[in-house]
Amino acid sequence: MSAPQDSPPQRRSGLRDPQRAVRGLGAGTLALEALVLLLAIQPIRVAGGDLGGAAIGAVVALAVAAAVLAGLMRRSWAWHAGTALQGLLLLSGLLHWSLFALGVIFALVWAYVWHVRRVILG
Repeated sequence: MSAPQDSPPQRRSGLRDPQRAVRGLGAGTLALEALVLLLAIQPIRVAGGDLGGAAIGAVVALAVAAAVLAGLMRRSWAWHAGTALQGLLLLSGLLHWSLFALGVIFALVWAYVWHVRRVILG
């Protein structure tokens, strides 16, 4: 016997709106990244880091880009732009080693966000 035609489609995740949940996870991650990047400037400078103007400019630009991307998570390309942002943060490690450390941490978090997205959305 087949299932009735009027039954609603089954949701794999059990979430009411999986797309929205995944977008929220991506946006929250990028917003947190922007906040951490901005808050990291002063501790890096105090802890003996020779954080020059170029490095501070790069951190601020990356934080702004992360905040903008957090607001654009409805666009499918924003996920790929978020991945590129992680790569740029890793490259900013050339300016200061602590930026590379932050890049590794957030790249791992972003990889986990992609994993969750793949599991929930299929």
